[in-house]
Amino acid sequence: MIHKLVIFGVGELAQLAHYYFSSDSDYDVAAFTVDAEYVKNSSFCGLPVVAFEDVAMHYPYQEYDFFVATGYAKLNALRKEKYLAAKSLGYRLASYVSSRAYVQGQRGDNCFIFENATIQPFATIGDNVIIWSGAFIGHHTLIKSHTFIAPLAAISGDVEIGEQCFIGLNATVRDHIKVGDKCVVGAGAILLGDAEPEGVYRGPATRRSKSPSMQLRRI
Repeated sequence: MIHKLVIFGVGELAQLAHYYFSSDSDYDVAAFTVDAEYVKNSSFCGLPVVAFEDVAMHYPYQEYDFFVATGYAKLNALRKEKYLAAKSLGYRLASYVSSRAYVQGQRGDNCFIFENATIQPFATIGDNVIIWSGAFIGHHTLIKSHTFIAPLAAISGDVEIGEQCFIGLNATVRDHIKVGDKCVVGAGAILLGDAEPEGVYRGPATRRSKSPSMQLRRI
């Protein structure tokens, strides 16, 4: 059975959501919506764009599901705000789970789980969580709502990740620890102990060598 879908957003993530829902789900995307002040064009991806203030009139919740496709700006605050606003209008929030992901745990709504992500048994994924390609979520781990997991991040077993967190590209979180709400674990960081709320944990950055590339003997 084909379900009809409205997507919030007109950026790159919304374009990706349109592609994935259209090619690998039972949803048929009908339209996009953003706040009225951000409606710059009447169409996106060949579909209508309507003001969010008017979306329920044009695409009522009785006939359409909803998906919020915004990224991690302001630690996912905008995505959380629009997720809650759509629910308050009565919409059922859809999730996309790639047919090429391995998902054995439980998950909430408005989740975006990309190809080659692994979620082991007994893991729990909250609402409005993005888990990008190749990320690994270990057994008995809890990812709370409104969090963003970047590509190839590895989160071990029995970990608790708080709400509105950002776990960066290739970041590693060891087993049996807790990460507080609104934490940022940067690209390549290795987290070996509990993280207090609103903490920022950066990985080591690679610096440019003093030798120019043309002086390298082997490459």
